Amino acid sequence: MDTAPALPLLLLAREVAGLAIVHLRRLVLQVAILVCVVILLLWVSIFLYGSFYYSYMPTVRHAAPVHYGYRSDCDTVGLELCSFPVANVSLLRNGRDPLETYSPSLQVLMYGQPYRFALELEMPDSPVNQNLGMFMVSISCYTRGGSVISSSARSAMLHYKSKLLKVIDTLSFASLFLLGLLEQKQVVEVELYSDYKEDSYVPTLGAIIEIQSKRIEIYSAELKIHAHFTGLRYLLYNFPVTSAVVGVISNFTFLSVIVIFSYLQWMWGSIWPQAQVYRTQHRTMEQRRAEARHRRASYSQAHGLHWRSQADTETIGSERSEQEVEAEEDEPASEITDDVPLLSGVNLPPVTSPALETPNAPDPANMTEESLDDNPSLPESGIRLRTVFTRDP
Repeated sequence: MDTAPALPLLLLAREVAGLAIVHLRRLVLQVAILVCVVILLLWVSIFLYGSFYYSYMPTVRHAAPVHYGYRSDCDTVGLELCSFPVANVSLLRNGRDPLETYSPSLQVLMYGQPYRFALELEMPDSPVNQNLGMFMVSISCYTRGGSVISSSARSAMLHYKSKLLKVIDTLSFASLFLLGLLEQKQVVEVELYSDYKEDSYVPTLGAIIEIQSKRIEIYSAELKIHAHFTGLRYLLYNFPVTSAVVGVISNFTFLSVIVIFSYLQWMWGSIWPQAQVYRTQHRTMEQRRAEARHRRASYSQAHGLHWRSQADTETIGSERSEQEVEAEEDEPASEITDDVPLLSGVNLPPVTSPALETPNAPDPANMTEESLDDNPSLPESGIRLRTVFTRDP
């Protein structure tokens, strides 16, 4: 007795549980697809920002060793050299020889980007350099073929130290000097260019650096090139984290909008509301109907006929071709009877042709079918046409 009412409840519960499981599976699938799409868009956004950063940002720093050379084939007295120390520095990546190998991808300098050129000299704090005083450092940048495109010259000298300061410095760091951890030397930095810009038509491939002194002593030298950023590059270089977050979010937003519009286009066929689509389709159908009516009116005027409205035309079968209408018009008038609904839906104006009009003839529009049959003043063809044209199906 109690199990009979419980059976429908169990079936209902089983059906509800099945529907809930189906909806849950569908929800899990949708969430999984959404998560995958979000992760994919995020990775694509990061890749796009990284590609933009790599292609837009030039080399920030470039350091090239400077190896000086001088002539030694002269008879000199003392510590003087036979010529000024001169070095040829390559401005290509990996120190490639600019006179032998050239490729735009090997260039260090980017077109339109201002750079700062500085020569760093490591010089011993010797009596010769202390007595040297000021000396000149010149640089000449050249392009393909060895033609010079820019040159500059700057002066430099060692920092002054008094004898007392030298004694105190030596006594203070004597243990480090003895262990070889420190040396008595100075590093002199000479700025050769403060705002050097690369020309896209004449690329800079190398530079010749000359120290115009024959009594100088040098441990080592290095040419340092530092890019001077302005505008967007300044923000990207000085605020990398903030720029990366803004760039990735911008790319993610743009890609998300594209994906959403593509999804709407794929699901609905259009991003516009259905009402707008219906209005557009309806407007298109009305235009087609107006064109069809215009064609029918042109045909009717050419043959002396007047067509009714669309509803009446559809009632009598207005979809017949023009060839059928012409074939029917060519048939003799004797074959057209009242039972033939050939032009039963056509409403012609009153006949005004002289061939059909008779003086003192009554108006056919005010006459009935019987009066028309009894009136001999009207032609037989006109009577039959009037009878056919005024009859409604």
